[in-house]
Amino acid sequence: MNAVRLAGFAGAALGWTPDAFWRATPAELAAVVTAASGGGAAAVTPPDATTIAAMRRADPDG
Repeated sequence: MNAVRLAGFAGAALGWTPDAFWRATPAELAAVVTAASGGGAAAVTPPDATTIAAMRRADPDG
């Protein structure tokens, strides 16, 4: 899942602001994505810390 889709999901489904999305840890994203997708084998893998850091560098304004 790319950053735009994940940020859109966080905003639409969870009501997160962009700031809340960018401040979330990979573990927090994993927990909410897993819960929202029903968990188990169908769960979406959240980005790791390296991917989040790259997204922050690519789009520093969130």
